[in-house]
Parts: sequence; C-alpha cells; structure tokens
Amino acid sequence: MKSRLTQAASLIINADLVMLFHTTSNQDSSDHTVSLLCAWPHALHALLRKSVLLVPVLAICAAALDVQGQTGSWIRQQAGTLSWLHAVFFLDQTRGWIVGSKGTLLATVDGGKSWQIQSRPSGDVLRDIHFSDQSNGWLLCERNEYELRTKDDARAYLMQTTDGGSHWQRVNVGKQVDVTLLRAVFSPGGRGWAFGEAGAVFATRDAGVNWVRLQPPTRHLLLGGTFIDDDRGWIVGAGATILQTSDGGETWHLSRLAGAEDVRFTAASFVDNRQGWAVGATGVVYRTTNGGRTWQRQNTDVTADLYDVKFIDALEGWAAGAEGTIIHTTDGGVNWVVERTGVEHPLERIFISDRRHGWAVGFGGTIVTYAPNETAPMRR
Repeated sequence: MKSRLTQAASLIINADLVMLFHTTSNQDSSDHTVSLLCAWPHALHALLRKSVLLVPVLAICAAALDVQGQTGSWIRQQAGTLSWLHAVFFLDQTRGWIVGSKGTLLATVDGGKSWQIQSRPSGDVLRDIHFSDQSNGWLLCERNEYELRTKDDARAYLMQTTDGGSHWQRVNVGKQVDVTLLRAVFSPGGRGWAFGEAGAVFATRDAGVNWVRLQPPTRHLLLGGTFIDDDRGWIVGAGATILQTSDGGETWHLSRLAGAEDVRFTAASFVDNRQGWAVGATGVVYRTTNGGRTWQRQNTDVTADLYDVKFIDALEGWAAGAEGTIIHTTDGGVNWVVERTGVEHPLERIFISDRRHGWAVGFGGTIVTYAPNETAPMRR
C-alpha cells in the first residue's frame, strides 16, 4: 500500500534567529522528518521586512523546498557522442543499450556509469531497440529518404542479434516497407509489433523470424504503444488515436475522445489490462481504468510536449519530453511533480526498470539517470 505523504513549511522566529523548516509527514503512521532549510539573524529579519529583499530570500528557500519535494535526482551521464539518441532499453539494473542517429549504438554493463560505443550495425537512423534476453535483440532502422535509389526501396527495416549485439543481421519483413516505422514493442512472450506512418503496423508471432502487415482502422501517424502479453496491447498516435487489441492485432478497437480530436498522443504505458496512461503534445496526459474504453484527462501543469511515459505500478510513473522535462507521480497521476534534470534538450525516451533505476535519452547525446534521494521516504 502506498504511504500518503504531506509536506509543509514552517517559519519559526525567536529572539536570536529566524528559521524556515521543511516537514514531511506520513499520514499512515507517526513517521515524520524535519529539516532546516534557511536561517538568518533576527536583527537581519527586521531589516529584510522593511526592504524588498524578504521576498527573494523566501523564494530561494522555496526553491530549496521544491528540490526536497523530489523523491530523486536526475544525473547526466557521459555518452561519448553528440548523436540524437532515440531509444534506451535495459535488461536489468546494469545491462543496457541506447540507439540513435547515423547508426549510433551504445552499451553499458555497469548501469550507465560508463557507455561504450559499439560498431555501427548500419549507417541509418536506429529508431528503437529491444532485447528479450542477454543474447537476443532487435533494432528498428529508418532509411534516409535522400539515399533511397527507387520509390520501391524499403524506408524502414529490422535487424536482429543472437549474440548480445556483437553482430546484427537484417530481418526479412516480407513485402518491402513503403512507410517509415518509428517504434517497435514486444510482449514478454516474444511477439512484436512495429508501427509508424499511415497507420502501418507490422507484427511477428515467432520472435522476429517472420513479419506480416496488419490492418488497423486508422491512417494516422502511430507513435507509441505497449503490450502486456501476446494478445492485449495499445497503440497511440496523431489525431487522438488510441487503438486497443485483445487478439494480438488481428482486430482493433479505436477509442473516441470527445473534444480531444486534435490531441497528438506519443506514448502509452499500461500496468495491467485495465489501468493505463497516454501522453502527448503540450503536456497532455490521459488515464484509463477500464482497459481503454474511456479516458480521463489529468492535470500536469506543464505545457512541454511529452514523448514517452513509463509506469511501474498503478501509482508510480514518469513521463519525459521537450526542454528536458521529466514529470513524476506517486498517486496514479492525480498529482504530477516536475523533476529537475539539468538539461534543456528534448528527452525522447525514458526507461524505468524499478523505482530506484531509470534512464532518459534525447538530443545531442543526452543521457540522464535517476537516483532516489537517500533521505526520500520509501513507499510501502
């Protein structure tokens, strides 16, 4: 059960000092912590009250309170490249991969403390990456349209590795892909779906050996999605598109959001067959509690475009987006808190392995990793 936490600031004035304290209390127990944020002599306080300086001083203290409101910190890691990083995937807390423009492929075995640049499997854009175990993985690649020789050349393709990424081979998708594919998602059972322009969805039922094109009921650009098993999944995109399937993509249900027809959804995250979230442009977040039949908008207090979202359970999740934005909730999205990342570049993808380990990547070789505050209250 999640602990309910409240925070408060108290200004204490005595004969010698003026002190601003920060208090965090657990409503489910008697646990609470008190920390001193700022203090200054009482004589100085009297002068501040008569001047224009009191407001700036309290603003500085408020900023400190806001930082303490975060349950963790985002720390920048060295990528060794300035490439635009499009996707990040971790098998566990230590082994991970990042892909990006011009065939950029990075790997780590120490949780991102160091990233090693790998041999480029292709000179094309690497849009997405997924590993089912330490040996078997897939890349989604996008061709540069100016390098296509004919109109029949494939604009996107997949590659597969069976040796942990040391070698990659191009996968036969069957009919040439005449659209750009932007995202690939896989179920725990090994089925996969790749999707992108014009409502195109390609699926595999045999761990990527063979792919077939599906026919979802939309021509909108598809940008994000998730599958919780071999059958049940959701794909989202432009034009407020939210597609739901319960048979692996053979049939699709298109959700309708009244009054939100222009919303551009970019990503979705589900924790079970009922509870899920979709994020998009201008800070939009929607939540469903019935598997996607109906959706309710949540308030985020941000206007930056959100590009990705990841929930680890029904209460805690993160979303990342433009201007280095990362927002975090611990109550299912009722409240979202902006977390400082120290970067201003767009963060295109976020990966959270558990509430103590997370990574986000984006433009200009940007990598940030999540570290929980040592003094942050632990959820129960």
